[in-house]
Amino acid sequence: MILKTRFWYFLGLLGVLLFSCPEPLLAQQSTDISSIQVDELSDEQVKELLSRAQEAGLSQDEFLQMAQLRGMPAEEVAKLKKRIEGMDSTSSTSRSTNASKRDPRQQVNLNAITQGIYQPQTSLTEEKTSTQIFGQSLFYQNNRKLSFEPSLNQATPKNYVLGPGDVVYVDIYGQSEYYYEATVNPDGFILLDNIGPIAVSGKTIEEATGIIKNRVGRYYTGLTGSNPNTFLQVTLGNVRTIQVNILGEVRLPGTFTLSAFSTVFNALYAAGGPNDNGTMRQIKVIRNNQQIAMVDVYDLLIKGTAELDTQLQDQDVILVSPFISRVQISGEVKRPMNFEIKEGDTLEDLLEYAGGFTDVAFKDRVAISRITDNQRSVSDVYQNQFGMFILKGGDEISVGKILNRYSNRVQIKGAVYREGTFALSDGLTLSQLIKNAEGLRGDAYTAQASILRTKKDLSTEMIQVNLQEVLSGSAPDIALQREDVVRISSIYDIQNEQYVQILGEVKKPGVYPYSESMTVEELIISAGGFQESANPSDIEIARRLEDADLGTLSDIIPVQVNTDLSFGGSTELLQPYDQILVRKKASFTMQKLVAVEGQVNSPGIFAIQSSGERISDLVKRAGGLNQFGYAKGATLIRRTEFFNTESEEIRRQRNLEALRMKLLEDPNNSEAQEELIQRLFTNLPSSQNPVDTQLAQTKKESLDQIASETPGFAVKIKETEAVAIDLEEILQNPGSEDDLVLVEGDILSVPKLLQTVRMRGDVVYPTTLRHEKNKGLKHYINGAGGFERRANRKQTYVVYANGAVKRTKGFLGIRNYPPVEPGAEVIVPTKGPRIPLRLGEVVGITTGLATLALVVSQINW
Repeated sequence: MILKTRFWYFLGLLGVLLFSCPEPLLAQQSTDISSIQVDELSDEQVKELLSRAQEAGLSQDEFLQMAQLRGMPAEEVAKLKKRIEGMDSTSSTSRSTNASKRDPRQQVNLNAITQGIYQPQTSLTEEKTSTQIFGQSLFYQNNRKLSFEPSLNQATPKNYVLGPGDVVYVDIYGQSEYYYEATVNPDGFILLDNIGPIAVSGKTIEEATGIIKNRVGRYYTGLTGSNPNTFLQVTLGNVRTIQVNILGEVRLPGTFTLSAFSTVFNALYAAGGPNDNGTMRQIKVIRNNQQIAMVDVYDLLIKGTAELDTQLQDQDVILVSPFISRVQISGEVKRPMNFEIKEGDTLEDLLEYAGGFTDVAFKDRVAISRITDNQRSVSDVYQNQFGMFILKGGDEISVGKILNRYSNRVQIKGAVYREGTFALSDGLTLSQLIKNAEGLRGDAYTAQASILRTKKDLSTEMIQVNLQEVLSGSAPDIALQREDVVRISSIYDIQNEQYVQILGEVKKPGVYPYSESMTVEELIISAGGFQESANPSDIEIARRLEDADLGTLSDIIPVQVNTDLSFGGSTELLQPYDQILVRKKASFTMQKLVAVEGQVNSPGIFAIQSSGERISDLVKRAGGLNQFGYAKGATLIRRTEFFNTESEEIRRQRNLEALRMKLLEDPNNSEAQEELIQRLFTNLPSSQNPVDTQLAQTKKESLDQIASETPGFAVKIKETEAVAIDLEEILQNPGSEDDLVLVEGDILSVPKLLQTVRMRGDVVYPTTLRHEKNKGLKHYINGAGGFERRANRKQTYVVYANGAVKRTKGFLGIRNYPPVEPGAEVIVPTKGPRIPLRLGEVVGITTGLATLALVVSQINW
């Protein structure tokens, strides 16, 4: 009956809608629903149909069912249903769609809330006192993670009190479906469409649900009655904000804007928590001038329970009073700090606050310092009294540590398989302790062992034991006592370290540990084998002599080994401290390289063919001088040698040896090779010697030879300098005294024909002049402006292109100046600055001369 009434009501509305439709739609039968073409309906007309059906109390399914019963073809009904489902307005008729389109619950006026959150100041967060107060770090640590921020995703609490700003969702479902969304206005009402205002402010969700249901039930008859077919649910949407006053001993007192879901801890967090003077145990919540709750922060910190379900309301007051009393606990507890106590708290309660004893705490007795009258007194509280001892403000509790000593410990060290600490059992003896340590090692020194025993007065004594006799039973076993330390030495502890040393033509010379029955071949193999230059037939063993004559230093034993170091080459066994010297073959020589650069027909690097090869031979092999070669200016660059100090050279030798080992491990290590080259030729001039470079890069064995010089001896460091030669004379008279014999590393440099003369030193204008034939030294000095006033004319000298030097000679005032050749450099030294005589010096000299003259005249008289 109700359904039919709704349908006729809807049909009348539909007729009104059709009469208001445009021409095409009116052309059909205006009231005949069977003739409606869904494709010709606009979205606005479909929305209007849905809206009118909703006002009539028809759901979407009911509307479509009635349309089909009235004569609308099934295909048109399907089109209409598809049009309805595809439109956004379906959210007004389908509850499931409506609910999914709702935004998640949010907090109203979120910016106002964030302004109230306490931001820790540097002076507060970095402030550190000598003793911390338990609980303060909960609210104002530098990086706070625990904010007590209420969850907005929780189910709507039934006891939540609505107020202005709350968003309320009213859902109607069942036979009829609809939903309302309204905000509680400042007057405390929500306004529902077609229903009117409803007062809900100050009501809980449960109370508001009953009030709204009574009002809405007038329009939805299915909500009431004995068999309701329509149902109503009221939920909370966005949450309002409230203002809470936080007063007393907090770090940031004031009025804070918070979420309506906030609790006391959320408000305390916003204010920074209690300050150093604030209480943690009795925080009061006051509403309408009456105390409604008392919060103890310790309940949350110790037990995890607190007044977290007491929600704040608008204009609530949170009052933090000064602390009640505080005590301090230190020592072996898990939280040594200051704690606030309430009346009746015992030492057992305090230990619970402090997290209990640590693992090394002395739990039998606790020392307490208490204020009595105008001074302090100390009390000892034993374990069975912890629950009865009532604490007072100002108490200082100290928990000690157990003694670092053992009641049943013995130790064994040295030549046993398992040295360490063992338990002292009843009747434990020395031999039983050795068995517990899994016996003696093979190197144990059994002639003597020692037991370090601690007396009652903590002094110690040493007990010497013949371990061999004790173990064999010929001597009585020794009973051990607490804290005994048994030490059994190794035979190697009382002997000098035994070693052998190998030097000379092996790859890794050095010191090696000695082994019994060690042969020369085995030591050479340990040293990496022979160098290419080694002579296996010329090896000596230098053996230390213990009882030799004063003049005899060592015993020399010549040995021979097979070239391949196979067994049977030598029958001599090595002894500790032997030195093996491997010499070089007499006929072995490394290739020696020299170089020619400059104006020759074939410059480059040459190998010395024979030990008597000379400069003239080298020029001939280089194809002679070309047409630009200047023989008189040729120079021979030769490496000279000087000795470094022994201590510096030992350090340098170690570095060279390390680099050489890198090269041996990885021959392709270009980094180590380059570093070794630089270290070997670190004193060379900036123009790198091509011969040395070639030697270093292609002949690694020559580097090994340099790097493996005998430790303790100075090594020759190479340095180059120019040797003056007369190449013109050499080429005219090969084999003469001027024709020097070549040595490794020589560089013959032949320059181009030079046509200038350089003037340097104390001349008016030092410059470079053109060389002129048959002109003497004075001509070139005049070309440079002549001598300066302080020029030392007698010491003028000429440096020729080949490095030779000639100076000015004089006899009876006649100066003989050296000749000047192309490429020469004329150098005029200076006498140095003239120092003017002071007046006092002149008077002193004059007086001295006068006195000398007077003395001479007196003698003559």
